[in-house]
Amino acid sequence: MDGSMIDNQKVTEELLLEMGYRKYHGKDIDIYWSEEICAHVGNCVRGNHAVFEVGRRPWVIPDNSTVADDIAVINTCPSGALKYIEK
Repeated sequence: MDGSMIDNQKVTEELLLEMGYRKYHGKDIDIYWSEEICAHVGNCVRGNHAVFEVGRRPWVIPDNSTVADDIAVINTCPSGALKYIEK
């Protein structure tokens, strides 16, 4: 799944926040997560626990990896609960 798209349209911050996604700021990428959509499959945590760590606050730290690695993990999210906007 392409984490930069919804219904074949590029995501925008306004759209994601309106839809209830939470924003996690990074230097070169912002990661967005929707608790309502999340199926808790765990691809994110298994994909890179330095970025996605459930027991930590904040649980998402985009700068703990490269943008390319962040995108690769986000794109494995089967529910669409993770989205990103590259800066």
